Amino acid sequence: MTTTLDQPLLRGTALGDLRLPNRVVMAPLTRARADNPGLVPTELHAAYYGQRASAGLIVTEGTWVGERAIGFVNVPGVYSEAQVAGWRRVTDVVHSLGGRIVQQLWHTGAASHPDHLGGALPAGPSAIDPRAKSFTPGGFKETVTPRAMTRDDIEATVAEFRAAAVNARRAGFDGVEIGALGAFLFAQFLNPRLNHRADAYGGDRAGRRRLLLEVVDAVAAEWDGRRVGVRLSPYMTATERFVVDEALLADHDELVTVLNDHPLAYLHLRGPDPAGPGQAPGFAAFARYRSRFEGPLIANNGFDGDSANALVGAGFADAVSFGTHFVANPDLVGRFALGRALTAGDPATYYQGGAAGYVDYPSAG
Repeated sequence: MTTTLDQPLLRGTALGDLRLPNRVVMAPLTRARADNPGLVPTELHAAYYGQRASAGLIVTEGTWVGERAIGFVNVPGVYSEAQVAGWRRVTDVVHSLGGRIVQQLWHTGAASHPDHLGGALPAGPSAIDPRAKSFTPGGFKETVTPRAMTRDDIEATVAEFRAAAVNARRAGFDGVEIGALGAFLFAQFLNPRLNHRADAYGGDRAGRRRLLLEVVDAVAAEWDGRRVGVRLSPYMTATERFVVDEALLADHDELVTVLNDHPLAYLHLRGPDPAGPGQAPGFAAFARYRSRFEGPLIANNGFDGDSANALVGAGFADAVSFGTHFVANPDLVGRFALGRALTAGDPATYYQGGAAGYVDYPSAG
């Protein structure tokens, strides 16, 4: 058997106070398997994450910080005692298998839908429809015009994230990641097309990033050392309201620079989509933020083993996260190490619920 162990991806590293045996990170993947009234993670979740415990680091699916955060069916939360107990089973399994796991904290903001909120309007930075789609119990539905968050709403949201960080620690996680990309709450506040506020949470770059930075500090205060990451993507055209232009990139240049002043373990950057099917991602986007962020950087979007090794080997990232490859290859690290072919996943099973297409992909052996 031929092994290819001398790969940059297979070398250990540290992300803040997180010690990783390799640089293959499992990216957060919404899989919609918490099919129960309390949105509690189940034994299926424990099996799924346990199968992938050889990753240098697992980042869980985005997890609701509170009931007002919900915007997708059958996604687990971390705001109730039952949810904390369910996640404790997950972390116990991952740790017993030698893995490390952090929890991504999620709030959809204006990208939610009244069907998730008992008929109430979702809330966002301003009363502007993000023109996204929300996966509701009745299928995907167009978002609506939200109500603008009040200062009380904002304070309550910061408190929810802080409480979620406490619960994640109680559930045995090694840290947390704040999901600040896509069409969701923090990306809405960062976006001048959606944030027309005239108070301290809008008006200019400093105002638009204030909520994210307050949440970063609130969450980090609940952990010893550096165990909090932030996931960003200035390159993600989530809807027509999210346009990648020089103004948006300049906003993120400044945001990433300011994040150096906050106690982060890492920055998790989703880069641009590759130019075409089968093409390797470019390195320029990661080099741009590598030069601005002084801490560890995780790169994401479109990488395979070869392109990820090249990126890490060139020094543009400390680790690379993989999403779809981890769906169908629970032993992805081993496949990279042994030069094994990767299995393709079945998109029809991504959100369907149940064990099929979730915990039944075999290892290469």
